[in-house]
Amino acid sequence: MVSDSRPRRWRRLFIVLGSLVALLALAIGGGVTLVYVNADVSTVGRAEFSNELAIPPLASSRVRSDGTREFELDMRSGRTEFRPGQATETWGFNGTYLGPTLRARRGEKVAVTVRNQLPEASTVHWHGMHVPAAMDGGPHQMVQAGATWTPQWTVDQPAATLWYHPHPHGATEQHVRRGLAGMFLLDDDVSETLPLPKNYGVDDLPVIVQDVKFSGAELDSSHAIFRDVGFLGNQTMVNGTLTPYRNVGDELIRLRLLNASTARSYPFGFADERQFSLIATDGGLLERPAALDRLQLSPGERAEIVVRVRPGERTVLRSNKLAAGLDFWGQRFAGGDDTFDILELRAAETLRPSPQLPAALARPSTPDGSDSVQERRFDINLAGINGKPMAMDRIDLTVTRGTAETWIVHNNDGMPHNFHIHDVRFRVLARNDSPPPTELTGPKDTVFLPPNATVELAMRFDGPADPDTPYMYHCHLL
Repeated sequence: MVSDSRPRRWRRLFIVLGSLVALLALAIGGGVTLVYVNADVSTVGRAEFSNELAIPPLASSRVRSDGTREFELDMRSGRTEFRPGQATETWGFNGTYLGPTLRARRGEKVAVTVRNQLPEASTVHWHGMHVPAAMDGGPHQMVQAGATWTPQWTVDQPAATLWYHPHPHGATEQHVRRGLAGMFLLDDDVSETLPLPKNYGVDDLPVIVQDVKFSGAELDSSHAIFRDVGFLGNQTMVNGTLTPYRNVGDELIRLRLLNASTARSYPFGFADERQFSLIATDGGLLERPAALDRLQLSPGERAEIVVRVRPGERTVLRSNKLAAGLDFWGQRFAGGDDTFDILELRAAETLRPSPQLPAALARPSTPDGSDSVQERRFDINLAGINGKPMAMDRIDLTVTRGTAETWIVHNNDGMPHNFHIHDVRFRVLARNDSPPPTELTGPKDTVFLPPNATVELAMRFDGPADPDTPYMYHCHLL
């Protein structure tokens, strides 16, 4: 009699398949674990601070016969040597990387001649500027390769630290990452009379923070696995300078912080936990200085802080771990566990005395919500806002010139977002149904939203109205 061995063969087959599935699961699990363990980045304690901080020059300008102050910005490609002997392909304004600092005064008429010498179309958006929609520089004002754009407007807002950067639909991250960014400083009667550090490049320093990653000599723009938030680099630079230091000779130093990264948020502080004074947010001065030891800025946000240094000391501006309520996975892969030593300040042995900061700075200049005529709600997630992705030919809402509104913005996604509105400055009335923290009490145009967070914003739309050209609101994680 011959026995049938097929059941036994099937059992062996199932055992082999089961073993392969188990091994595959272990391999995948081990690979994910390995990626997780190695996903955080830190330069804390390892930065040599061997390069003197570059200070973007103040842009030259000329005043026309009608009083208009005119600037010129050429968008160029070139090569920049971030590291000795290694030239990197970059883009910049009036140079190979970043751009000059534009400066104007409230009440001045400003004109900018923008020439696009790049191999592709781009734009220049005046982030934080109250400006006519046709001059805003969003994706509706593309400047073709070889073309010139000449926006002009009258500066009509309080003193503030603003910035300019490209805004082409679908390519903003690439253009900013390549180096197209610069500061735009506004002055007014209040800022000029206050006893604040104001000697540009001496005791008043622009601090443009970006994260970068290199592949050989070139910038690496790849998005690492699981990092859905966007590009996250493995080192930082300030004003285009890697591991920078700055010699300072005054007791009080004003740092104009700009997060010009495309996706990374920075919880700024100092390595020795010293306090500093927050004097201004995105849209201008606070009512009074606020003592802090941590200040978080998401992409596009700005802040002005004043720090006291002692003779002969060195202190390091640091980015700490992000405390934003991210989940276990998001904390690691959205950059929440990353830490960086960003800039070293080296104080001279003898320092020039600085006047004490004034107790009062500026009166509030944003609506308090009491005269809002409409309330709107915006839900943000990876798919878009209120369920709609960006579309160049769609107008989502219309507002009435001269009226104030209250916008309630909620992040219903599992990843962090932020929210930027063109043209207007707003007041944060509440965060998660509670009064805003100190760092959100000044005038803002961009606000960070952790997962499941809600902010209530009050703003006024005072034009000018334009039936053909829209303003934008969007997440500024590029």
